[in-house]
Amino acid sequence: MTYTIKGAGLTIEDVVKVARHNEKVKLHPDAIKRMQTCRDMVEEKIEANEVMYGITTGIGEFSETFLKGEEVKLFQKYLIYNHAAGIGKAAPIEHVRAAMLGRLNVLAHGNSGNRVVIAETYVEMLNKGVTPEVCEKGSVGASGDLCSMSQIALLLMDEGRAFYKGKLLPGKEALAKAGIKAPGLEPRDGLAAINGSNFLTAMSALWLYDALRFMKQAEIACAMTIEALMGNMKPYTPKLHEIRGFPGAIRSAKSLSKLFKGGDLFEAKLKVKVQDAYSMRSAPQVLGAAHDALAWARSQVEIELNGVGDNPIFFPEEKLTLTGANFQGTPVSLPFDMAGAAITMVCVMSERRMNRLNHPALSVGLPPFLTKGAGLMSGLMLSQYTAGMQIVEMRILSAPASIQSIPAAADQEDFVSMGMNTALKNNQILDNAYGVLGIELMAAAQALDFREFKFGDGVIKAKEVIRKHVDFLDEDRPLFDDHNAMKALVKSCEILEEVEKEIGSLD
Repeated sequence: MTYTIKGAGLTIEDVVKVARHNEKVKLHPDAIKRMQTCRDMVEEKIEANEVMYGITTGIGEFSETFLKGEEVKLFQKYLIYNHAAGIGKAAPIEHVRAAMLGRLNVLAHGNSGNRVVIAETYVEMLNKGVTPEVCEKGSVGASGDLCSMSQIALLLMDEGRAFYKGKLLPGKEALAKAGIKAPGLEPRDGLAAINGSNFLTAMSALWLYDALRFMKQAEIACAMTIEALMGNMKPYTPKLHEIRGFPGAIRSAKSLSKLFKGGDLFEAKLKVKVQDAYSMRSAPQVLGAAHDALAWARSQVEIELNGVGDNPIFFPEEKLTLTGANFQGTPVSLPFDMAGAAITMVCVMSERRMNRLNHPALSVGLPPFLTKGAGLMSGLMLSQYTAGMQIVEMRILSAPASIQSIPAAADQEDFVSMGMNTALKNNQILDNAYGVLGIELMAAAQALDFREFKFGDGVIKAKEVIRKHVDFLDEDRPLFDDHNAMKALVKSCEILEEVEKEIGSLD
Protein backbone atom coordinates (compact mmCIF):
# COMPACT_ATOMS: atom_id res chain seq x y z
CA MET A 1 0.00 0.00 0.00
CA THR A 2 1.03 3.61 -0.61
CA TYR A 3 -0.45 6.55 1.30
CA THR A 4 -1.37 9.49 -0.92
CA ILE A 5 -0.62 12.87 0.67
CA LYS A 6 -3.28 15.36 -0.28
CA GLY A 7 -3.56 17.76 2.68
CA ALA A 8 -6.74 16.15 4.03
CA GLY A 9 -7.95 12.89 5.54
CA LEU A 10 -4.77 12.04 7.49
CA THR A 11 -5.66 9.96 10.56
CA ILE A 12 -3.65 8.70 13.51
CA GLU A 13 -3.84 5.22 11.96
CA ASP A 14 -2.28 6.56 8.76
CA VAL A 15 0.51 8.14 10.79
CA VAL A 16 1.21 4.81 12.49
CA LYS A 17 1.35 2.97 9.14
CA VAL A 18 3.87 5.39 7.65
CA ALA A 19 5.93 6.24 10.74
CA ARG A 20 6.02 2.88 12.48
CA HIS A 21 5.43 0.37 9.69
CA ASN A 22 7.22 2.17 6.84
CA GLU A 23 4.28 2.40 4.44
CA LYS A 24 5.30 4.26 1.29
CA VAL A 25 3.91 7.71 0.46
CA LYS A 26 3.30 9.80 -2.64
CA LEU A 27 2.04 13.31 -3.35
CA HIS A 28 -1.36 13.71 -4.97
CA PRO A 29 -1.08 15.46 -8.36
CA ASP A 30 -3.47 18.17 -7.15
CA ALA A 31 -1.18 18.84 -4.18
CA ILE A 32 1.78 19.29 -6.52
CA LYS A 33 -0.25 21.68 -8.64
CA ARG A 34 -1.34 23.71 -5.60
CA MET A 35 2.23 23.99 -4.31
CA GLN A 36 3.48 25.18 -7.69
CA THR A 37 0.71 27.77 -8.03
CA CYS A 38 1.53 29.14 -4.60
CA ARG A 39 5.24 29.14 -5.32
CA ASP A 40 4.71 31.12 -8.50
CA MET A 41 2.88 33.78 -6.49
CA VAL A 42 5.62 33.94 -3.86
CA GLU A 43 8.31 34.36 -6.49
CA GLU A 44 6.35 37.22 -8.05
CA LYS A 45 6.18 38.95 -4.67
CA ILE A 46 9.91 38.42 -4.04
CA GLU A 47 10.68 39.86 -7.46
CA ALA A 48 8.53 42.88 -6.59
CA ASN A 49 10.45 43.37 -3.30
CA GLU A 50 7.25 42.99 -1.31
CA VAL A 51 7.65 42.93 2.47
CA MET A 52 6.95 39.35 3.62
CA TYR A 53 7.72 38.02 7.08
CA GLY A 54 10.49 35.42 7.12
CA ILE A 55 11.25 35.95 3.43
CA THR A 56 12.27 39.57 3.02
CA THR A 57 12.40 40.20 6.78
CA GLY A 58 14.01 38.52 9.73
CA ILE A 59 11.91 36.55 12.21
CA GLY A 60 10.73 37.04 15.78
CA GLU A 61 12.21 40.20 17.27
CA PHE A 62 13.94 40.78 13.91
CA SER A 63 10.67 40.91 11.97
CA GLU A 64 11.22 44.63 11.40
CA THR A 65 14.68 44.00 9.92
CA PHE A 66 14.47 44.06 6.12
CA LEU A 67 16.63 41.85 3.93
CA LYS A 68 18.05 42.85 0.58
CA GLY A 69 19.50 41.12 -2.48
CA GLU A 70 21.54 38.02 -1.68
CA GLU A 71 20.48 38.23 1.99
CA VAL A 72 17.02 36.98 1.06
CA LYS A 73 18.44 33.63 -0.05
CA LEU A 74 21.20 33.37 2.57
CA PHE A 75 18.66 34.01 5.33
CA GLN A 76 17.03 30.60 4.80
CA LYS A 77 20.34 28.80 5.44
CA TYR A 78 21.13 30.78 8.58
CA LEU A 79 17.54 30.37 9.76
CA ILE A 80 17.95 26.59 9.73
CA TYR A 81 21.41 26.79 11.29
CA ASN A 82 20.44 28.92 14.26
CA HIS A 83 17.17 27.07 14.89
CA ALA A 84 18.79 23.63 14.91
CA ALA A 85 19.40 24.21 18.61
CA GLY A 86 17.90 21.20 20.39
CA ILE A 87 19.49 19.11 23.10
CA GLY A 88 19.55 15.55 24.35
CA LYS A 89 19.42 12.09 22.84
CA ALA A 90 18.04 11.35 19.40
CA ALA A 91 14.26 11.14 19.16
CA PRO A 92 12.83 7.77 18.07
CA ILE A 93 12.83 7.24 14.31
CA GLU A 94 9.05 6.85 14.26
CA HIS A 95 8.63 10.32 15.80
CA VAL A 96 10.78 11.90 13.09
CA ARG A 97 9.02 10.05 10.29
CA ALA A 98 5.63 11.04 11.67
CA ALA A 99 6.70 14.69 11.86
CA MET A 100 7.88 14.60 8.24
CA LEU A 101 4.56 13.12 7.15
CA GLY A 102 2.67 15.78 9.09
CA ARG A 103 4.72 18.56 7.53
CA LEU A 104 4.17 17.12 4.06
CA ASN A 105 0.43 17.18 4.67
CA VAL A 106 0.69 20.89 5.54
CA LEU A 107 2.71 21.67 2.42
CA ALA A 108 0.22 19.72 0.29
CA HIS A 109 -2.40 22.41 0.89
CA GLY A 110 -0.43 24.77 -1.31
CA ASN A 111 -0.48 27.69 1.13
CA SER A 112 3.12 27.56 2.39
CA GLY A 113 5.04 28.95 -0.60
CA ASN A 114 7.72 26.24 -0.76
CA ARG A 115 9.19 24.84 -3.96
CA VAL A 116 7.65 21.50 -4.91
CA VAL A 117 11.07 19.85 -4.74
CA ILE A 118 11.18 20.40 -0.96
CA ALA A 119 8.12 18.19 -0.50
CA GLU A 120 9.36 15.70 -3.08
CA THR A 121 12.65 15.34 -1.22
CA TYR A 122 10.84 14.54 2.04
CA VAL A 123 8.78 11.94 0.18
CA GLU A 124 11.97 10.31 -1.07
CA MET A 125 13.49 10.35 2.41
CA LEU A 126 10.44 8.61 3.87
CA ASN A 127 10.30 6.02 1.10
CA LYS A 128 14.00 5.25 1.10
CA GLY A 129 14.45 5.15 4.87
CA VAL A 130 16.59 8.25 5.41
CA THR A 131 15.60 9.59 8.83
CA PRO A 132 17.22 12.79 10.12
CA GLU A 133 18.72 12.78 13.61
CA VAL A 134 16.62 15.08 15.81
CA CYS A 135 17.38 15.93 19.43
CA GLU A 136 14.53 14.95 21.71
CA LYS A 137 14.27 18.27 23.58
CA GLY A 138 14.30 21.97 22.79
CA SER A 139 10.96 22.92 21.25
CA VAL A 140 8.61 25.26 23.13
CA GLY A 141 5.73 24.39 20.81
CA ALA A 142 5.10 27.82 19.30
CA SER A 143 6.41 29.27 16.07
CA GLY A 144 6.31 25.57 15.50
CA ASP A 145 8.72 22.90 16.71
CA LEU A 146 11.53 24.98 15.26
CA CYS A 147 14.58 23.20 16.65
CA SER A 148 13.20 19.75 15.82
CA MET A 149 12.06 20.59 12.32
CA SER A 150 15.31 22.45 11.61
CA GLN A 151 17.37 19.34 12.24
CA ILE A 152 15.22 17.61 9.61
CA ALA A 153 15.64 20.57 7.24
CA LEU A 154 19.44 20.43 7.50
CA LEU A 155 19.32 17.48 5.12
CA LEU A 156 17.76 19.68 2.48
CA MET A 157 21.20 21.36 2.35
CA ASP A 158 23.19 18.10 2.42
CA GLU A 159 23.99 18.73 6.09
CA GLY A 160 23.01 17.35 9.49
CA ARG A 161 23.02 13.64 10.29
CA ALA A 162 20.61 10.85 9.44
CA PHE A 163 19.89 7.22 10.19
CA TYR A 164 20.10 4.96 7.14
CA LYS A 165 19.99 1.16 7.23
CA GLY A 166 20.64 1.09 10.95
CA LYS A 167 23.59 3.49 10.96
CA LEU A 168 23.89 7.16 11.89
CA LEU A 169 25.68 8.91 9.04
CA PRO A 170 26.48 12.47 7.96
CA GLY A 171 23.40 13.73 6.13
CA LYS A 172 25.24 14.11 2.84
CA GLU A 173 26.44 10.50 2.98
CA ALA A 174 23.04 9.12 3.93
CA LEU A 175 21.36 10.95 1.05
CA ALA A 176 24.02 9.83 -1.41
CA LYS A 177 23.72 6.18 -0.38
CA ALA A 178 19.95 6.39 -0.82
CA GLY A 179 20.26 8.13 -4.19
CA ILE A 180 18.60 11.36 -3.06
CA LYS A 181 19.76 14.78 -4.23
CA ALA A 182 19.58 17.61 -1.69
CA PRO A 183 17.60 20.49 -3.26
CA GLY A 184 19.18 23.33 -1.30
CA LEU A 185 17.13 26.25 0.02
CA GLU A 186 15.70 29.11 -1.96
CA PRO A 187 13.78 32.03 -0.40
CA ARG A 188 10.92 30.80 1.82
CA ASP A 189 11.92 27.11 1.61
CA GLY A 190 13.57 26.96 5.01
CA LEU A 191 10.76 28.59 7.00
CA ALA A 192 8.17 26.58 5.07
CA ALA A 193 9.92 23.39 6.22
CA ILE A 194 9.89 24.21 9.93
CA ASN A 195 7.14 26.66 10.88
CA GLY A 196 4.52 24.39 12.47
CA SER A 197 3.92 22.24 15.54
CA ASN A 198 4.41 19.09 13.51
CA PHE A 199 6.77 17.26 15.82
CA LEU A 200 4.68 17.48 18.99
CA THR A 201 1.57 16.68 16.92
CA ALA A 202 3.26 13.65 15.40
CA MET A 203 4.31 12.38 18.81
CA SER A 204 0.78 12.95 20.11
CA ALA A 205 -0.75 11.04 17.20
CA LEU A 206 1.43 7.98 17.85
CA TRP A 207 0.84 8.24 21.60
CA LEU A 208 -2.91 8.44 21.14
CA TYR A 209 -2.98 5.32 18.98
CA ASP A 210 -1.23 3.43 21.77
CA ALA A 211 -3.30 5.06 24.53
CA LEU A 212 -6.56 3.98 22.89
CA ARG A 213 -5.35 0.38 22.79
CA PHE A 214 -4.21 0.69 26.39
CA MET A 215 -7.71 1.79 27.38
CA LYS A 216 -9.27 -1.37 25.97
CA GLN A 217 -6.80 -3.42 28.01
CA ALA A 218 -7.72 -1.36 31.07
CA GLU A 219 -11.31 -2.57 30.55
CA ILE A 220 -10.06 -6.16 30.32
CA ALA A 221 -8.10 -5.82 33.58
CA CYS A 222 -11.10 -4.21 35.22
CA ALA A 223 -13.38 -7.06 34.15
CA MET A 224 -10.95 -9.68 35.44
CA THR A 225 -10.67 -8.03 38.84
CA ILE A 226 -14.41 -7.48 39.18
CA GLU A 227 -15.02 -11.17 38.46
CA ALA A 228 -12.31 -12.18 40.94
CA LEU A 229 -14.02 -9.98 43.56
CA MET A 230 -17.45 -11.43 42.71
CA GLY A 231 -18.86 -8.08 41.71
CA ASN A 232 -22.50 -7.17 41.27
CA MET A 233 -23.13 -6.98 37.51
CA LYS A 234 -25.92 -4.39 37.56
CA PRO A 235 -23.63 -1.29 37.42
CA TYR A 236 -22.36 -2.42 34.01
CA THR A 237 -25.77 -2.54 32.34
CA PRO A 238 -25.57 -0.19 29.33
CA LYS A 239 -29.13 1.03 29.95
CA LEU A 240 -27.97 2.62 33.21
CA HIS A 241 -25.42 4.75 31.34
CA GLU A 242 -27.58 5.55 28.35
CA ILE A 243 -30.00 7.41 30.60
CA ARG A 244 -27.16 9.70 31.74
CA GLY A 245 -25.78 10.16 28.26
CA PHE A 246 -21.98 10.23 28.35
CA PRO A 247 -20.73 8.33 25.28
CA GLY A 248 -17.56 7.06 26.95
CA ALA A 249 -19.44 5.51 29.86
CA ILE A 250 -21.94 3.85 27.51
CA ARG A 251 -19.03 2.46 25.52
CA SER A 252 -17.21 1.10 28.60
CA ALA A 253 -20.38 -0.49 30.01
CA LYS A 254 -20.88 -2.32 26.72
CA SER A 255 -17.24 -3.45 26.65
CA LEU A 256 -17.35 -4.74 30.22
CA SER A 257 -20.65 -6.54 29.59
CA LYS A 258 -19.15 -8.20 26.53
CA LEU A 259 -16.18 -9.39 28.62
CA PHE A 260 -18.46 -10.73 31.38
CA LYS A 261 -20.81 -12.53 29.00
CA GLY A 262 -20.94 -16.29 29.42
CA GLY A 263 -19.88 -16.23 33.07
CA ASP A 264 -21.80 -17.24 36.20
CA LEU A 265 -21.82 -13.69 37.56
CA PHE A 266 -23.22 -12.31 34.33
CA GLU A 267 -25.90 -15.03 34.37
CA ALA A 268 -26.76 -14.10 38.01
CA LYS A 269 -25.99 -17.61 39.28
CA LEU A 270 -24.02 -16.45 42.33
CA LYS A 271 -24.89 -14.42 45.40
CA VAL A 272 -23.21 -11.00 45.39
CA LYS A 273 -23.24 -7.77 47.41
CA VAL A 274 -25.97 -5.22 46.85
CA GLN A 275 -23.32 -2.57 46.10
CA ASP A 276 -19.59 -2.74 45.52
CA ALA A 277 -16.86 -0.16 46.13
CA TYR A 278 -16.44 2.75 43.74
CA SER A 279 -13.29 1.31 42.12
CA MET A 280 -15.57 -1.45 40.84
CA ARG A 281 -19.03 0.06 40.62
CA SER A 282 -18.05 3.34 38.97
CA ALA A 283 -15.60 1.81 36.51
CA PRO A 284 -17.73 2.63 33.43
CA GLN A 285 -18.06 6.25 34.50
CA VAL A 286 -14.34 6.67 35.16
CA LEU A 287 -13.06 4.67 32.21
CA GLY A 288 -15.70 6.37 30.10
CA ALA A 289 -14.51 9.83 31.14
CA ALA A 290 -11.02 8.85 30.02
CA HIS A 291 -12.40 7.64 26.68
CA ASP A 292 -14.20 10.96 26.22
CA ALA A 293 -11.00 12.90 26.99
CA LEU A 294 -9.08 10.83 24.45
CA ALA A 295 -11.83 11.35 21.89
CA TRP A 296 -11.43 15.13 22.25
CA ALA A 297 -7.67 14.78 21.97
CA ARG A 298 -8.09 12.72 18.80
CA SER A 299 -10.35 15.31 17.21
CA GLN A 300 -7.84 18.07 17.96
CA VAL A 301 -4.77 16.22 16.73
CA GLU A 302 -6.47 15.19 13.50
CA ILE A 303 -7.57 18.77 12.85
CA GLU A 304 -3.94 19.82 13.32
CA LEU A 305 -2.63 16.99 11.13
CA ASN A 306 -4.84 18.22 8.29
CA GLY A 307 -4.69 21.99 8.78
CA VAL A 308 -2.24 24.65 7.67
CA GLY A 309 -0.02 25.38 10.64
CA ASP A 310 2.40 27.91 9.15
CA ASN A 311 3.36 31.59 9.03
CA PRO A 312 3.01 33.46 6.79
CA ILE A 313 0.21 31.79 4.86
CA PHE A 314 -0.37 32.51 1.19
CA PHE A 315 -3.70 32.58 -0.64
CA PRO A 316 -2.80 32.40 -4.35
CA GLU A 317 -6.34 32.96 -5.64
CA GLU A 318 -6.43 36.36 -3.93
CA LYS A 319 -2.70 37.15 -4.24
CA LEU A 320 -2.92 37.54 -0.46
CA THR A 321 -0.31 37.00 2.27
CA LEU A 322 -1.42 36.81 5.90
CA THR A 323 0.80 36.58 8.96
CA GLY A 324 -0.51 35.14 12.19
CA ALA A 325 0.15 32.33 14.62
CA ASN A 326 -1.21 29.11 13.12
CA PHE A 327 1.97 27.42 14.36
CA GLN A 328 0.78 27.76 17.99
CA GLY A 329 0.80 24.32 19.67
CA THR A 330 -1.81 25.01 22.36
CA PRO A 331 -4.74 23.39 20.48
CA VAL A 332 -2.86 20.09 20.77
CA SER A 333 -1.01 20.54 24.07
CA LEU A 334 -4.09 21.42 26.14
CA PRO A 335 -6.19 18.34 25.24
CA PHE A 336 -3.13 16.13 25.52
CA ASP A 337 -2.38 17.41 29.01
CA MET A 338 -5.88 16.19 29.84
CA ALA A 339 -5.29 12.93 27.99
CA GLY A 340 -2.16 12.20 30.01
CA ALA A 341 -4.02 12.93 33.24
CA ALA A 342 -6.79 10.60 32.08
CA ILE A 343 -4.36 7.69 31.73
CA THR A 344 -3.02 8.46 35.22
CA MET A 345 -6.58 8.48 36.60
CA VAL A 346 -7.27 5.07 35.06
CA CYS A 347 -4.14 3.70 36.73
CA VAL A 348 -5.09 5.16 40.11
CA MET A 349 -8.33 3.19 39.93
CA SER A 350 -6.45 0.10 38.73
CA GLU A 351 -4.22 0.18 41.81
CA ARG A 352 -7.26 0.56 44.09
CA ARG A 353 -8.80 -2.58 42.62
CA MET A 354 -5.50 -4.39 43.00
CA ASN A 355 -5.51 -3.32 46.66
CA ARG A 356 -8.89 -4.97 47.12
CA LEU A 357 -7.54 -8.21 45.68
CA ASN A 358 -4.70 -8.15 48.22
CA HIS A 359 -6.65 -6.93 51.25
CA PRO A 360 -8.12 -9.84 53.27
CA ALA A 361 -10.93 -7.66 54.63
CA LEU A 362 -12.00 -6.54 51.16
CA SER A 363 -11.31 -9.49 48.86
CA VAL A 364 -14.50 -11.53 49.41
CA GLY A 365 -12.75 -14.64 50.71
CA LEU A 366 -9.51 -14.56 48.74
CA PRO A 367 -6.35 -15.45 50.71
CA PRO A 368 -4.37 -12.46 52.10
CA PHE A 369 -2.11 -10.96 49.42
CA LEU A 370 -3.19 -13.79 47.12
CA THR A 371 -0.85 -16.35 48.66
CA LYS A 372 -1.54 -19.79 50.13
CA GLY A 373 1.27 -19.33 52.65
CA ALA A 374 0.32 -16.00 54.31
CA GLY A 375 2.79 -15.09 57.04
CA LEU A 376 5.66 -17.19 55.83
CA MET A 377 5.05 -15.73 52.39
CA SER A 378 3.93 -12.25 51.33
CA GLY A 379 2.44 -13.01 47.92
CA LEU A 380 1.75 -9.87 45.89
CA MET A 381 2.23 -7.42 48.75
CA LEU A 382 5.26 -5.80 47.14
CA SER A 383 3.67 -5.70 43.71
CA GLN A 384 1.32 -3.09 45.10
CA TYR A 385 4.31 -1.04 46.28
CA THR A 386 5.70 -1.09 42.76
CA ALA A 387 2.38 0.01 41.29
CA GLY A 388 2.09 2.81 43.84
CA MET A 389 5.56 4.17 43.11
CA GLN A 390 4.80 4.38 39.41
CA ILE A 391 1.49 6.12 40.05
CA VAL A 392 3.16 8.82 42.13
CA GLU A 393 5.52 9.51 39.25
CA MET A 394 2.53 9.64 36.88
CA ARG A 395 0.77 12.12 39.14
CA ILE A 396 3.82 14.39 39.11
CA LEU A 397 3.96 14.15 35.31
CA SER A 398 0.25 14.93 35.04
CA ALA A 399 0.79 18.57 35.95
CA PRO A 400 -0.18 20.45 32.77
CA ALA A 401 2.62 21.78 30.58
CA SER A 402 0.27 24.03 28.60
CA ILE A 403 0.18 26.57 31.48
CA GLN A 404 3.96 26.66 31.91
CA SER A 405 4.84 29.28 29.29
CA ILE A 406 8.24 30.96 29.57
CA PRO A 407 8.56 33.93 27.18
CA ALA A 408 11.22 33.85 24.46
CA ALA A 409 12.71 36.01 21.66
CA ALA A 410 12.92 39.27 23.62
CA ASP A 411 9.22 38.89 24.53
CA GLN A 412 8.11 38.83 20.91
CA GLU A 413 7.15 35.23 21.59
CA ASP A 414 5.74 35.94 25.02
CA PHE A 415 3.33 32.98 25.22
CA VAL A 416 4.31 29.52 24.07
CA SER A 417 2.50 26.19 24.38
CA MET A 418 5.26 24.00 25.84
CA GLY A 419 3.51 21.24 23.89
CA MET A 420 6.72 19.26 23.43
CA ASN A 421 6.86 18.91 27.21
CA THR A 422 3.33 17.54 27.10
CA ALA A 423 4.27 15.00 24.43
CA LEU A 424 7.42 13.89 26.26
CA LYS A 425 5.77 13.51 29.66
CA ASN A 426 2.81 11.67 28.16
CA ASN A 427 5.22 9.06 26.82
CA GLN A 428 6.55 8.57 30.35
CA ILE A 429 3.01 8.40 31.76
CA LEU A 430 2.01 5.69 29.29
CA ASP A 431 5.21 3.73 29.91
CA ASN A 432 4.39 3.62 33.62
CA ALA A 433 0.77 2.81 32.86
CA TYR A 434 1.82 -0.38 31.09
CA GLY A 435 3.54 -1.44 34.30
CA VAL A 436 0.66 -0.55 36.62
CA LEU A 437 -1.94 -2.31 34.48
CA GLY A 438 0.35 -5.31 34.08
CA ILE A 439 0.44 -5.69 37.85
CA GLU A 440 -3.36 -5.56 38.11
CA LEU A 441 -3.68 -8.15 35.34
CA MET A 442 -1.16 -10.42 37.08
CA ALA A 443 -2.98 -10.06 40.41
CA ALA A 444 -6.37 -10.65 38.81
CA ALA A 445 -5.14 -13.84 37.13
CA GLN A 446 -3.74 -15.00 40.48
CA ALA A 447 -7.06 -14.28 42.19
CA LEU A 448 -9.13 -16.00 39.52
CA ASP A 449 -7.07 -19.16 40.05
CA PHE A 450 -8.51 -19.29 43.58
CA ARG A 451 -12.11 -19.10 42.32
CA GLU A 452 -14.10 -22.10 41.15
CA PHE A 453 -17.02 -20.59 39.25
CA LYS A 454 -17.24 -19.94 35.50
CA PHE A 455 -15.88 -16.61 34.28
CA GLY A 456 -16.89 -14.51 31.30
CA ASP A 457 -15.54 -15.64 27.94
CA GLY A 458 -13.36 -12.54 27.56
CA VAL A 459 -11.96 -12.93 31.06
CA ILE A 460 -11.12 -16.59 30.48
CA LYS A 461 -9.21 -15.75 27.29
CA ALA A 462 -7.28 -12.91 28.96
CA LYS A 463 -6.23 -15.19 31.82
CA GLU A 464 -5.08 -17.84 29.33
CA VAL A 465 -2.81 -15.32 27.61
CA ILE A 466 -1.35 -14.12 30.91
CA ARG A 467 -0.53 -17.67 31.95
CA LYS A 468 1.60 -18.06 28.83
CA HIS A 469 3.89 -15.34 30.20
CA VAL A 470 3.64 -15.47 34.01
CA ASP A 471 3.08 -18.57 36.14
CA PHE A 472 0.76 -18.84 39.13
CA LEU A 473 2.56 -17.67 42.29
CA ASP A 474 2.48 -20.94 44.21
CA GLU A 475 5.23 -19.77 46.56
CA ASP A 476 7.17 -16.53 46.83
CA ARG A 477 9.80 -15.80 44.17
CA PRO A 478 11.54 -12.64 42.92
CA LEU A 479 8.83 -10.78 41.03
CA PHE A 480 10.78 -8.27 38.96
CA ASP A 481 10.90 -10.58 35.97
CA ASP A 482 7.14 -11.15 36.23
CA HIS A 483 6.48 -7.41 36.48
CA ASN A 484 8.60 -6.69 33.42
CA ALA A 485 7.04 -9.57 31.50
CA MET A 486 3.56 -8.24 32.26
CA LYS A 487 4.54 -4.69 31.30
CA ALA A 488 5.87 -5.96 27.96
CA LEU A 489 2.72 -8.04 27.48
CA VAL A 490 0.44 -5.02 27.95
CA LYS A 491 2.58 -2.93 25.63
CA SER A 492 2.45 -5.65 22.95
CA CYS A 493 -1.39 -5.72 23.09
CA GLU A 494 -1.36 -9.53 22.81
CA ILE A 495 -4.06 -9.80 25.48
CA LEU A 496 -6.27 -7.35 23.60
CA GLU A 497 -5.78 -9.05 20.26
CA GLU A 498 -6.55 -12.53 21.59
CA VAL A 499 -9.59 -11.36 23.56
CA GLU A 500 -11.02 -9.55 20.54
CA LYS A 501 -10.52 -12.69 18.44
CA GLU A 502 -12.57 -14.54 21.03
CA ILE A 503 -15.44 -12.15 21.73
CA GLY A 504 -15.26 -9.47 19.02
CA SER A 505 -14.11 -5.87 19.03
CA LEU A 506 -14.25 -3.87 22.26
CA ASP A 507 -14.81 -0.62 20.32
